[in-house]
Amino acid sequence: MTYLLGIDIGTFEAKGVLARPDGTVVAQATRAHRMEVPRSGWAEHDAETVWWDGLVALCRELLAGRDAAEVACLALSGIGPCVLPVDAAGDPLGPAILYGVDARAGDQIAAMTERLGAEAMLELSGNVLTTQSVGPKVLWLRQERPELWAKTAAIETCTTFLVRRLTGERVLDHHSAGQWTPFYDARAGAWSAEMCAGVVDPAMLPRLIWTTEIAGEVTGAAAEATGLAPGTPVTAGTIDAAAEAVSVGVRDSGDMMIMYGSSMFMIQVTPDRLVAPSLWSAPWLWPDSWCAMAGQGTSGTLTRWFRDLAARELGDNAFARLVEEAEAVPPGAEGLLCLPYFSGERTPIQDPLAKGCFFGLNLTHGRGHMFRALCEGVAMGTAHVLETYRAGVADPARVLAVGGGVRNAVWLQATSDLGGVAQSLCRSSVGASLGDAFIAGCAVGACAPADVAAWNLVEREVRPVAREVYARAYPLWRELYEGTKAVAHRL
Repeated sequence: MTYLLGIDIGTFEAKGVLARPDGTVVAQATRAHRMEVPRSGWAEHDAETVWWDGLVALCRELLAGRDAAEVACLALSGIGPCVLPVDAAGDPLGPAILYGVDARAGDQIAAMTERLGAEAMLELSGNVLTTQSVGPKVLWLRQERPELWAKTAAIETCTTFLVRRLTGERVLDHHSAGQWTPFYDARAGAWSAEMCAGVVDPAMLPRLIWTTEIAGEVTGAAAEATGLAPGTPVTAGTIDAAAEAVSVGVRDSGDMMIMYGSSMFMIQVTPDRLVAPSLWSAPWLWPDSWCAMAGQGTSGTLTRWFRDLAARELGDNAFARLVEEAEAVPPGAEGLLCLPYFSGERTPIQDPLAKGCFFGLNLTHGRGHMFRALCEGVAMGTAHVLETYRAGVADPARVLAVGGGVRNAVWLQATSDLGGVAQSLCRSSVGASLGDAFIAGCAVGACAPADVAAWNLVEREVRPVAREVYARAYPLWRELYEGTKAVAHRL
């Protein structure tokens, strides 16, 4: 029997799955970890204890009692795009700066945009600079941590770091590279010396290959640490959201994934390269394919924050209790609105200085109202993104929902109601690690891209049922940001 191994490193947990080439899941494992927030607007991981130790623990748990030589291939995914400076030996020089939830590089975004020009970057990479971009964070390291920068030999992201530890090869897939704005030239499929100038030597960036290409084989040292067999093929890896999309069958042009994770993330496969400043563009996972992406700043992170506030009173089952309380409140939360911009916002407003708030509170509101308003606020942000897709791309032909947040019925239904979309949910909610296992199969010829839908069949659908309830609330929510923007920026 041949196994395909997929491992994903997320914001708050790492997951692994061992599957057969027909998609049958043989084993699953999960390992929780922390995201550090040393300052407001910052978000970090320790690459050793979170990324590497998480990978090692999952490999050992999934392979326990099994012959590691039967693993045909390993594919990885991880949060991204992240910025990890490493020295000449490949050891981290500090914590990894996370993806768009980390908004520290606002000054560098402004300076690089002024110097390079938004139009020039948009034409070359398909993106303008936002908190999601790697370039400003690299410049932040160079300007704000000069002693650390002097020791930096290379810049890595989560999958680059892990694949190198496993195989000795420093690589990055083209899909991930497409989000290393402004360094990646989407037209040429290569690093741009012009856009790297004055910020980073292109030689410090990973070698580019496609997601399903084999990056290398597990070394003896890595095999001893992980329990994998020496020589096991390892793919290039990719960003977790892309693997999550694969896990629910996103493949054809017009397919869209909505990922209910620590942050909402949307990917729609497009027939051609998109150039739209309010969305992100990148190559998709295979040559000659493209996608348009969007991401909100806080979503699952925000529900987790609220749950933690209530945990002392509600106990271990706090989240389920909060959902029950929110379900008892009518849609619209009886006039209570929430701006979910607790870490600024990414698409479509691209405002790292935006602030979160509850607005409209009165003495009749309780905890259930606040939790419902919070879920509806995130859903309103998703509706805003979907409006942007319709204006800049097209209506999605099919929407597939995935992620831990789909278990929150209030949030899931509000997203359909506000966004005006039916959402298909697949049988398995394993997520990105299942997509990784499928990618591993494609890399060694055990699967073909067309097989993806058979791996995880659609089980149910959530349709809009209460759109009229939000007809008044949503425009007010849109006005609330504009009305508080100046105050938020001054704060």
